[in-house]
Amino acid sequence: QVQLVESGGGSVQAGGSLKLSCAASGYIFSACVMGWYRQAPGKERELVSAISPDGTTSYGNSVKGRFTISQDNAKNTVWLQMNNLKTEDTAVYYCAATIRVEAERARCVPYWGQGTQVTVSS
Repeated sequence: QVQLVESGGGSVQAGGSLKLSCAASGYIFSACVMGWYRQAPGKERELVSAISPDGTTSYGNSVKGRFTISQDNAKNTVWLQMNNLKTEDTAVYYCAATIRVEAERARCVPYWGQGTQVTVSS
């Protein structure tokens, strides 16, 4: 099985920074795409950022220019550096990844982390 373990959430004042990390472990052959989603109370889950193995990145419009995603392919780890945080960034942030497991290398199977709370106060 595969587990995604997140860390780095917390509380910060507006304008501050946080860095989230997510490490995938288990019988992993390789990661396909890794990224972050978030869900605020009363809102739908939305894509924050994603990164492919070749380093291609994508960002949600609301975080462009403020958030930076990076990865270590060898360690199956992804980070999200969040700068100039705003109160509207308050949400539970979920690590998401599609992963090729050892037993089935042809498929990219989706996995989710347990979520980490980010709270930005004014």
